Amino acid sequence: MLQKARITAIGTYVPSKVLSNEDLEKMVDTSDEWIVKRTGISERRVAEPGEYTSDLCVAAVKNLMDRYDKTVKDVDLIIVCTSTPDFPFPSVASIIQDKLNIQVSTGAIDLSAACAGFAYGLHTAHSFVASGLHKKVLVIGADNLTRITDYTDRSTCVLFGDGAGAVLIEKDEDFSSFISFNLGTEGAHGMHVYRTGLSNKLGDVELLNSPYLVQNGRAVMRWVVRNVPKKMEEIIEASGLSIEEIDWFVPHSANLRLIEPICEKSGFPLDKTLYSLKKFGNTSAATIPLSLDLGIREGKVKNGDRVLMNGFGSGLVHAGLLIQLQFDPEVNKPDPL
Repeated sequence: MLQKARITAIGTYVPSKVLSNEDLEKMVDTSDEWIVKRTGISERRVAEPGEYTSDLCVAAVKNLMDRYDKTVKDVDLIIVCTSTPDFPFPSVASIIQDKLNIQVSTGAIDLSAACAGFAYGLHTAHSFVASGLHKKVLVIGADNLTRITDYTDRSTCVLFGDGAGAVLIEKDEDFSSFISFNLGTEGAHGMHVYRTGLSNKLGDVELLNSPYLVQNGRAVMRWVVRNVPKKMEEIIEASGLSIEEIDWFVPHSANLRLIEPICEKSGFPLDKTLYSLKKFGNTSAATIPLSLDLGIREGKVKNGDRVLMNGFGSGLVHAGLLIQLQFDPEVNKPDPL
């Protein structure tokens, strides 16, 4: 018999340094008007030198602990969803175990699913708790994309920022946060978003050998608009609910001009869609928790709300979850992001 798993707390963090569109005008051939018109982004946050993904994660977890009066010392599994780990190994999760003094008997893994990472992390944590193998799982979506952004490429450098979001998933006797899900990938399109590593070839395709993130934005947009609305429909259908019974849609905050056609094609209202890109840009695995938490901080998102999340990114992978919120009561109000 499956156990119930509840998302009990959330915390987020963004670095204090702001990189505005006006700043980018001085770095590359672009303008505030051009960026806002094509992306909806006004500014993004940039980690300081020496501030790495593990530091972003720790700050987000500390925000969670302070707001909900939680301890993480007894967490029995840490899942960090990131494409920008401090090192190829050891994992960010293992670094966090040490920095937060979590018990040494905890499991620690990094999960690589690019911008769909947080949704995959939630699904994985739900599986571990529902199976009865774990009771308290820490899931963190975090990326330090400015470290791998080419600031001579105006088509990509305007998009990316740094940030982190964390949630706790705990065994619960009465309430399950998880309603339905949908996962998938089309690896044949992996060459549209990549960063080379040990190999510079994907199938028969020779990749640009670059230390930076490389993206074919138009190809990704076509794929997302063609696929995500269908996957949203499948998730809602599997739940037995109607689209009118869903309170909020939280897509990966890649680009507002990508979110708009998703909403139009799916029939989900844009004014009930949460995104974090305006002030934070595309933070990859952090966009969904940042977007959700902005809604909570603004007083729009409440316990009992049904939230449809959908992450999509390099792979090309996608992951969607329909959840119902039932956080523990906040004991401290967070500072503004």
